[in-house]
Amino acid sequence: MLSGLKVFWIFSLIMIVKSYLAWTAVFDGIPPLSPILKEVPFVWITFCLVEYFASKRKMLYYLIVNLLLTGLFFAVIIYHKYYGVIVTYHALQQVNQVTAVSNSVFSLLAPYYLLIFLDIVVIGIYLIYRLRVRKRLGIRAQAPRRTNRALVSAVIVLSLALCLVNTWPNRASMNEIRKAEAMGILNYEAYTLLSSKKENLVDSNQITQDTIDKLKGVSGLENPVYFGKAKGKNLIIIQMESLQNFLINLKIDGQEITPNLNKLASESLYFPNFYQMVGQGNTSDAEFVVNTSFYIPPNEAATQNYPDKQLPSLPKLLQANNYDTATFHTNIVEFWNRGELYKALGWNRYYDQEFYGTDNTVFFGPVDEVLYKKTLPELQKMDAADQPFYAQVISMTAHHPFTIPHELDKIQLPERYQDTMVGDYIRSQNYADWALGQFIQELKDTGIWDNSVIMLYGDHQGLPKYSLTNAEMDLMEEIYGHPYGNLDMINIPLIVSVPGVEPQVIDHVGGEVDILPTAANLLGVSLDNQIHFGEDILNQSYNLLPERYYLPSGSFLNNKALFVPGVWYSDGEETPLAKDSAAQALTSEDEYERALKLLQLSDSYVKQLPDRTDK
Repeated sequence: MLSGLKVFWIFSLIMIVKSYLAWTAVFDGIPPLSPILKEVPFVWITFCLVEYFASKRKMLYYLIVNLLLTGLFFAVIIYHKYYGVIVTYHALQQVNQVTAVSNSVFSLLAPYYLLIFLDIVVIGIYLIYRLRVRKRLGIRAQAPRRTNRALVSAVIVLSLALCLVNTWPNRASMNEIRKAEAMGILNYEAYTLLSSKKENLVDSNQITQDTIDKLKGVSGLENPVYFGKAKGKNLIIIQMESLQNFLINLKIDGQEITPNLNKLASESLYFPNFYQMVGQGNTSDAEFVVNTSFYIPPNEAATQNYPDKQLPSLPKLLQANNYDTATFHTNIVEFWNRGELYKALGWNRYYDQEFYGTDNTVFFGPVDEVLYKKTLPELQKMDAADQPFYAQVISMTAHHPFTIPHELDKIQLPERYQDTMVGDYIRSQNYADWALGQFIQELKDTGIWDNSVIMLYGDHQGLPKYSLTNAEMDLMEEIYGHPYGNLDMINIPLIVSVPGVEPQVIDHVGGEVDILPTAANLLGVSLDNQIHFGEDILNQSYNLLPERYYLPSGSFLNNKALFVPGVWYSDGEETPLAKDSAAQALTSEDEYERALKLLQLSDSYVKQLPDRTDK
């Protein structure tokens, strides 16, 4: 049997190798000694505790600790591949969603990632084999060697000191990726767990619309353009799954990818500089932001944080103005706790998989063609009533990992796109566009179209840059004409069709938080008594959009650039929206501070709302 010190050093070497594997997958430009200096002290603390407290079966306990730390590294790698952030204990609340999105998880799982568990399998087999041999031969276990507790205590003290040196100076960094890199992954995980504290909430009485508007840098207008232009009209909001803006007017080898969206954009108000504002809840977060004009919470999905609150919302606002309201989604309503969110938002009713059935299911529910076919009669019933209606229709077929059956294909892509995530994404979006085209035509044929404002947008990005291989990144560069970056990734389209309004391309920057006030302006509905963090993007010339989750905290957009902080504000990076913009001075530290303050006010306001009484 290996001596205690040999076991200690062998497992230390194993964890060093795994640390480098994790860092290579998550961080860029790794300093040669950083994984050793930042991860090993934490590892040694856990191993020293084994030495200190385990008098028997030390090898087994080393293996268990190894498994736990390896599992954490593995979770960090896989989570980063999709979200681009470092997973923390907060994500445990979403473990029940993993089985539902197993296709997405497995698509990110490159086979060689599993090699991180190879040593555990080998050592486990060795221990089982050794135990059986000793039992068969009647060999008794050797008396354990006595641990030099003074030496172990010294190593623990030294390791704790190194962990504090790595952690304490970097705790104020806003950028979670940079913070984890500066602290070390294991230290960062421990820090997020141990430093959890009650948030410093701003008194809700101090949160006024005037305060919000001043932070955003906007002011109210006496005679806003388009106000009441669609008064009394229906509102149909179509939320397209994973729709990114680069698809609009995209041709690949002469083939239009989204011909129906292209036509719609050319005949409507089209906002090409529009951006996602979702977090861990993705689609459900988009539903929350669009219907409340609040920002997503700092941790977990909005459906996990806010469903017990009496949320001011677009459905409630329009109901107060004599509108009927309903939301349509082919998934089960329990997914992402939507049932409770819908109650909090105040929808009159919802339609989910119980209504749509389970035929022609892809991923989580029936395909978009079924969604639109079965939704149309319900919209006709609502349109025939004596009151206007607000309906949100949520598509889903073009969902990650985009591997829809080939019998749904409406396009043949070139060979270079075959069997790639980019290619699968494009063909799934091409199908979603085809199904949408059928729906648009049916809305026109039934007369609903001419009596409705249609707002269509993508719920969130579809191609996280962290998930793409080098070859797939090359395909994205071919499409964009430049390397695929953060700004491209979070850019989604907004298309607004308003009866009697001439088509126009509007370059003003907007985000999902702006849809509620923009819709209210078009419908002639007052927001004087409703707090909102978005703005009417038909009437403002400036916008300040805080971003969260998919980008580090402190990231924001203005009308000139995307800003992403580094360890501090001063080493942050700007990405110009316009290709010919100046290289620097497109954003300011004042905007950075105001963006953070807006997030704090939104968090504070929602958390202090009264609890629902219909739970």
